[in-house]
Amino acid sequence: MWDAERRKALYRSILGLASILAILYLNFGDKFRFPVILWQPRMGFISTVNSSHLFIDQETGHPLAINGWNSYWLMDQSIWAGPSRQRVSEMLSRGAGMGMTVCRTWAFSDGGPNALQTSPGVFDERVFQALDFVIAEARKHRIRLILSLVNNLNAFGGKAQYVRWAQAAGVNVTSTPDSFFSDSTIKGYYKDYVKTILTRKNSYSRVKYSEEPAIFAWELMNEPRCESSSSAAILQAWIAEMAAFIKSLDQKHLLTVGLEGFYGPKTSERAGVNPGVWADSLGSDFIKNSAIEHIDFASVHAYPDSWIPNADLEEKVKYLSRWVDSHVSDGEYILKKPVLFTEVGSSLHGQKQGLYDRDVLLKTVYDKIYQSTKKKQAGAGALIWQLMVEGLEGKEDEFSLVAWEHPSTYKLIVEQSCRLRREFEGGEMGRKISHSDPCSGLIPGQ
Repeated sequence: MWDAERRKALYRSILGLASILAILYLNFGDKFRFPVILWQPRMGFISTVNSSHLFIDQETGHPLAINGWNSYWLMDQSIWAGPSRQRVSEMLSRGAGMGMTVCRTWAFSDGGPNALQTSPGVFDERVFQALDFVIAEARKHRIRLILSLVNNLNAFGGKAQYVRWAQAAGVNVTSTPDSFFSDSTIKGYYKDYVKTILTRKNSYSRVKYSEEPAIFAWELMNEPRCESSSSAAILQAWIAEMAAFIKSLDQKHLLTVGLEGFYGPKTSERAGVNPGVWADSLGSDFIKNSAIEHIDFASVHAYPDSWIPNADLEEKVKYLSRWVDSHVSDGEYILKKPVLFTEVGSSLHGQKQGLYDRDVLLKTVYDKIYQSTKKKQAGAGALIWQLMVEGLEGKEDEFSLVAWEHPSTYKLIVEQSCRLRREFEGGEMGRKISHSDPCSGLIPGQ
């Protein structure tokens, strides 16, 4: 009898504490931070150790194929509590609700309004806590993040901001943004930034970023180009140096470059795969850059509407098919690494026979990925660019969409998630996430 009374008292205490925490969280929201790690799901780190072609969940040992998306704006929108931050939670929830498991987003904002890094090595804690929120919220929804560490483009500062910082400090550096890749002072700025990110302890979960399994991978740079160096040796050396540096700090996470996938001028046998002669003069080389020792998987982008704008739909499909096949083949037979199409974007054109051109192009990539995963080959997944939620005016571009406002595209995304999961049933992707799992009833045994 006494044991029963003690158990009842213990249950009441636990229930009372849970109620108090819930009330505090609901009333004070982001201002009240108890360790949310207590409520977050267990997740395994991802590796390629046991397979040169597919990603492996270290917790279960099962291979993974990826269906995911890009929402670059997550940290930016998480700075402010209320509706802005709620949009981030909504996007992660919606992504999980479509069966997707990986989201790629920016872990940088250099200089300018609401910057994470306001000057070299100086950080705005308020913005850092916004990134903390994104990571903690992603884990809550069982979404893994690819975090990009700097931009090649000028948006959110980019490599040009690093060059301006060096010039302002009196460093004798040329004004070309490509000095980012060669100047020792600027490389030191980048390394300091990376070290701060990797050693950060999340203010919500109290977990170091380097210990956080909800981080799928680090990305060195979004779409690196070094156009002032036709030999591409400068960019190649930079990738090798920074990849080794990151791995010296963090051996648990995967690392990729962030390439668009263009072949260099010395890869003459693949010159015809590039979308035009302009693509081999950008200083990057898919095979050479991706082959670097510490790069765990190859990244590729695909934008047929931008790259061959005057082609009709049939020509774009033909081009895109060859683009995907070539890179998957390179991953399989040359690099012996997984290949992830980290940006797949298409404008929302007019309709043809009831289907948007976007759907036709996206399905082309999805089908190629699915066939590759069925054969356990290097094509390991694709991430659509980019998904939004309502109320994000000013963040959209010509490739953005609110997926649930476009039923045919939404259905295509969900079907890809479910058929990939079917191939790996029994692993993490074969488990139901919740009662609202979109694959319920579609996968045998569920």
